[in-house]
Amino acid sequence: MRISNGVAGLALACALATTAQAADVAIHAGHLIDGTGGAPKSQVTILVHDDRIVSVTPGFTQPAGASVIDLSNATVLPGLIDCHVHITGQFDGGDPIREMVTETDYDGIYKTPAYARATLEAGFTSVRDVGATTAVVVAMKKAIADGTIAGPRMWVAGAPLGPTGGHSDSHSGLDPALENPGWNEAIIDGADAAIRAVRQHRREGVDLIKIMPSGGVLSVGDDPNLQLMSDAEIKAVVDTAHALGLKVAAHIHGREAIDHAIALGVDSVEHGSYAGPESYPLFKAHGTYLVPTLLIAQRVYEIAKAHPEQLPPSSAAKALAVAPRLRENLGNAYRAGVKIAFGTDQGLVPHGENAGEFALMVQAGMTPMDAILAATRNAADLIGDSKDIGSVQPGRFADIVAVTGDPLRDVTELTRVQFVMKGGTVYKTSGKATGAGGIVDAGGH
Repeated sequence: MRISNGVAGLALACALATTAQAADVAIHAGHLIDGTGGAPKSQVTILVHDDRIVSVTPGFTQPAGASVIDLSNATVLPGLIDCHVHITGQFDGGDPIREMVTETDYDGIYKTPAYARATLEAGFTSVRDVGATTAVVVAMKKAIADGTIAGPRMWVAGAPLGPTGGHSDSHSGLDPALENPGWNEAIIDGADAAIRAVRQHRREGVDLIKIMPSGGVLSVGDDPNLQLMSDAEIKAVVDTAHALGLKVAAHIHGREAIDHAIALGVDSVEHGSYAGPESYPLFKAHGTYLVPTLLIAQRVYEIAKAHPEQLPPSSAAKALAVAPRLRENLGNAYRAGVKIAFGTDQGLVPHGENAGEFALMVQAGMTPMDAILAATRNAADLIGDSKDIGSVQPGRFADIVAVTGDPLRDVTELTRVQFVMKGGTVYKTSGKATGAGGIVDAGGH
């Protein structure tokens, strides 16, 4: 059976989408950016068996018994990876303080399938969720993995860990008499509490640990420039997490906290706004990734300018100061040779608009190819699963996306993904959802 496309004209039968797991599929790729860092290839056949890639060979071939997906007029890439999302929530313009004290995790749970589906249909077949109620996000990861809902592969951190009064402390700015047992999940004070929290998170099923060594923008009253976790607390988290086989992602804006956390062994710095020339040799010496999150910076800056009342108290002023530094820092870090992984901090910008980050990365000075590698090869390396995701090579999951044009000429092509395959199942073709995965038309698609 041959199914004709060219992306723009693909008429892929739903039967293929639901039976691909049990058949060989040959994808004819007009152009392939394979995510390894090599030059793009033209006219290749990607053979998929069940959920894995079997081979990538020159020319358009049709192995015996294989169905053909014709992407001969398209640019094919590995499934994209976002290393910094919060997929269990989304900003809707409401008062964040009111929502925090009037809504529960249960209110959000029913929205998460739409967020997951929108992310997947945007071409992001894997994500690293770095901050959510632990039980909720672990359950969501499991529901996607067992096929209950459609969504990207997930690596989850659960509740981010930080000190009393820090970026992860939901009590800040509220009546001190207000209390929610869930708010305490994220608070650690002292090395012993840090060790205990990491072990508890691991027991509950997380894949990595997120910490908050500096203040943040959208939290109340803390200063992004200051290091709020002690070195002893950071070291306790890192040593315990690494002993358990978990990586550590660190939300940091201020330079002192960046430099200390890198020296203490964190695996990635999220945001990194005030990193300076002294920081970049540390990044390189320790192999630490920078995850710049320009998309949220742009969005929160726009909100702070136009609708500061939509942000928590003190956040607008912090956003106006911090956001411009993120793009400047990315350009400087990139030119210095720091490893960059793609991350958006999605949740403030609607899920499914993740690929808007690419244009901002290019505007900051990255080449389109390096921006793509940040969301494929580099992201897979940061997550720690390069053997399964991040490239179109034999043995990897059949996570494959396609766009009509050439993203190396116009990186915004990646905001218009037309074809999405995850694990051999087609979730989107000709720009429309196939219905695979059980939830159709999620998120308004």
